[in-house]
Amino acid sequence: MVQVYDMPPEELAQHLEAGDVLLIDVREDNEFADARIDGAVLAPLSTFDPLALPDAKGKRVVLQCAGGVRSVRALEACQAAGLDITDHLAGGIKAWHAAGLPIVR
Repeated sequence: MVQVYDMPPEELAQHLEAGDVLLIDVREDNEFADARIDGAVLAPLSTFDPLALPDAKGKRVVLQCAGGVRSVRALEACQAAGLDITDHLAGGIKAWHAAGLPIVR
């Protein structure tokens, strides 16, 4: 069974401010180019390889997509590959934007 922590947008914002998370955006190139959360690293689900993720250097890894579905799929892939990654942005970038948090366009 996949372990999933639905991180609220406000909590993620606090972690990003503190610099203690690595945010992985699993949306596709065009979505990332259109709008993204500052500091996010792109790793599209269509070509997602958990073992190719950048070194988190001790930071907590949080996955993010548009609405929260693809990030859970990526979590499943990470856990299947033996990685201890359980966190994703609940509601994705849509929830982030709805919470009034900044987006890079």
